[in-house]
Amino acid sequence: MDVFRTVAAQVEAVRLPLFSVTLTAVPRGRTPLLLMLHWHGFRTEPEGRPNRKVAEPVPSSALQINADWLDLAQLDGIMLDAAWQFGAWDLAREDRRGCNTAGASEREALECRQAFGDDPLGRLGDTRMVAEAPDREDLMHLGARVGYVRWAFRPVRGGVWREGAEDDTLAPDGGRAPPCPAGVGQTAGGRAGMTRVRLGRISRLILP
Repeated sequence: MDVFRTVAAQVEAVRLPLFSVTLTAVPRGRTPLLLMLHWHGFRTEPEGRPNRKVAEPVPSSALQINADWLDLAQLDGIMLDAAWQFGAWDLAREDRRGCNTAGASEREALECRQAFGDDPLGRLGDTRMVAEAPDREDLMHLGARVGYVRWAFRPVRGGVWREGAEDDTLAPDGGRAPPCPAGVGQTAGGRAGMTRVRLGRISRLILP
């Protein structure tokens, strides 16, 4: 499983800049993973009126990854490698409990649906997301019961963040050469909450 190559291939095919990349997993080894690519761009769609069109955001992409992974530390390493090579300033890991837990709020339920690419307005048939993830809904229901982990980063290479990026670790194309120097233990979660691993660095003085 190589998230970096998978995302790079999608960027090459779609030819639009990325806003962010997320990976959602249920903490059960060998279950499918949901990789989501959020694009920055608009397309012109008919509005239903003659000779009139409206600009709509390009839908996100949801890809199912079927991989023989065993523990979350493996996924930490894979996402650190992808975030590093794409020049992200940091990698965020969110450990969330199941939203079917007693006392869980409506916000937790909404965020669980969003983490698995579900439309909070209940309009799965529209063009908000292009999904190649046949088990997405089953994964969402499982995550609602047992919890889930979500990684996220904002790519500089191939992303909208390249212009004006202030980071002394970046190559001219906005990426970085592997391997990633950050250790897997830095992303270790286990309890509900957010962990961030900083990858970028500024060692010079920036004047206004």
